[in-house]
Amino acid sequence: MTGHVLNFLGETKLELGAAQDRSGNWRTGRDDAGILWLALDKVGTGTNTISEPVIRELEAHVAAAEADLPTALVIRSAKTGGFAAGADIGALGDMAGSDGAGLLQQGHDVLDRIEKLRCPTICVVHGAALGAGFELALACDFRIAVKGASFGFPEVLLGLHPGLGGTFRLPALIDPVEAMTMMLSGKTAHTKRAKSLGIADEVVEERHVAAAVSAAAKGGLEKQEQGLKARAFQFEPARSLAARQMRSQTEKKAPIRHYPAPHALIDLWEDHGDDRAAMQKGEIESFTGLLKTDTSKNLRRVFFLRQQLRDAGRGDDGIAHLHVIGAGAMGAEIAAVAAIRGKRVTLGDVKNDPLGRAMKRTAEICEKQHLSCTETRDALDRLMPDPRGYGLGLADLVIEAAPEDMDLKEKIYGGLKGRLKEGAILASNTSSLSVDALAGHAPDKARFAGLHFFNPVSRVDLVEVIRGAETDDKTADRLAAFCGAIGKLPARVTDYPGFIVNRALMPYLMEAMVLMDEGVSKETIDAAALRFGMPMGPITLADHVGLDIALHVAESLRGTLDKPMPEISDSLRRKVDEGDLGKKTGKGFYDWSDGTPHPDSEDKGPKDLTDRLILPMLDACVEVLRKGIASDADQVDGAMIFATGWAPFRGGPMQYAKARGHDEITRRLEQLAKDHGPRFAPDKGWSDLG
Repeated sequence: MTGHVLNFLGETKLELGAAQDRSGNWRTGRDDAGILWLALDKVGTGTNTISEPVIRELEAHVAAAEADLPTALVIRSAKTGGFAAGADIGALGDMAGSDGAGLLQQGHDVLDRIEKLRCPTICVVHGAALGAGFELALACDFRIAVKGASFGFPEVLLGLHPGLGGTFRLPALIDPVEAMTMMLSGKTAHTKRAKSLGIADEVVEERHVAAAVSAAAKGGLEKQEQGLKARAFQFEPARSLAARQMRSQTEKKAPIRHYPAPHALIDLWEDHGDDRAAMQKGEIESFTGLLKTDTSKNLRRVFFLRQQLRDAGRGDDGIAHLHVIGAGAMGAEIAAVAAIRGKRVTLGDVKNDPLGRAMKRTAEICEKQHLSCTETRDALDRLMPDPRGYGLGLADLVIEAAPEDMDLKEKIYGGLKGRLKEGAILASNTSSLSVDALAGHAPDKARFAGLHFFNPVSRVDLVEVIRGAETDDKTADRLAAFCGAIGKLPARVTDYPGFIVNRALMPYLMEAMVLMDEGVSKETIDAAALRFGMPMGPITLADHVGLDIALHVAESLRGTLDKPMPEISDSLRRKVDEGDLGKKTGKGFYDWSDGTPHPDSEDKGPKDLTDRLILPMLDACVEVLRKGIASDADQVDGAMIFATGWAPFRGGPMQYAKARGHDEITRRLEQLAKDHGPRFAPDKGWSDLG
């Protein structure tokens, strides 16, 4: 193929026979073979999203193609970062309050016209094609995936289901059960799996895209055909049986009372899976209805909370080399995540065995994150076991990840004096010790702070960046930017017992222990928390964290807070003394030898059970706001959701408090204080909340 070179994609050059044209959010051009290329390049952003202007402009391009039929139509992205991240989330709120159904119908009409074009239509996907971006790809005859591409429908995470034809186009393309599983779970199909499922017709390197497009345009690619199993679901009895099984499994993970969207999707498929027109009409009606639910509103709020935290991590961290002290579970994962994200990392420990396990763990994380062999090799090359600590003098940042023992940390810091390079930052991954107290032993108080990662580091996005009284601005800014550089969400807080997350979490865990000592079963306690919407019950969570760690943090907080903590449970102390520390030892309050326990109980327990668990968390959140530990309620909600999984459909603890009513919660806490003691007395900060 010869002709004028159009640079749609950074260094990737697509040969086109006519000059490139930029029209709004699209770049267009026809090559010498008569192929029309449409490259999405949304104005003013580094990430493509599918918005009303994008659809409206696409409609004009499709109309032009209908009037002057090309040899083939190719749709791809001009952004180096990926194809399209889905719908414009901000616009969804506007749709809920306006003619949402009409806007959706407009989008459906455009995609239907692409599907009906009398020439081959080809979507080239690099990076992620999510949500509405995936639906745009599904409207084409062929999907060519560049290696590393991925496809997914994350709408369920926003309290929605696909709304631009995904509910009927994906089940019509691949095994309907696989299609429903993707939509119900929000999970992404990466390149290899996308090809095996039949989503991608071809997988190529970027340099071979033009040849693959040419082959598709000339009929050289076979279209995906469904098998006999898929055709069986055209019959209502088969769909109904599968739908019942889906409902049962979905209810366990996403109860309909909290998450209506996946259940609405199952209803749609069961009722209309054999009638595309009815499915399309039902999809639009269902989607617009879900937009108005509290669940979707709160989950969309969670999306923006993530964005706010991510924004706090923007900037240049100036950190090329990281040294981690301690290759235990936390230190190993901190080192692994940083190496995967491009940092040069040295990892020190007094023993060699943990260093070997850390390298193995890094390879496992790479596999779970779907890194290629080359990417995995490069990450492992960047991570160097360093038992003698040679990396200390080269590091821009040193993270101490030793056990929570003040004497041990003091000894470590004493050994660092004179060994760190000029301008290096020292940070502690402490979860409960005072950053100001630790700073007293650090080589340079101005360049010392806390970096509290959560276990497992590779899966929990939040990091608390704890500024001490003498931490300077540049250090705090660089640490927040470092979190952003390694893909984490920094919550910038000041020093306080437990910071945000553990300050709020420990009353929850300790009250659960008190309830157990009162005779309420652990299953009843955990089931109450699960019904509220927590990802796991407090007893299960304590086992997961480690009972020794829970006990240590509780003891650290007890003498440092304005109000009393719940009494530390005798049963907790006994478990720790006996060495039954939870998941890591195979036994805690639960037996973990057969995998994760799934507590279930029909016993609802005491009438005030749920409030005794949940309201102390809310009260602690108000306390950290009143004391200025957190910047605002949004930061508190984001920290609790992204560190603990706090009932996201409720929008976070402060959002839940607002919805329930601050006065009502204050009255309830006062009653609990009368019934159970002063630990429930409402914080005086409740009166300051608007």
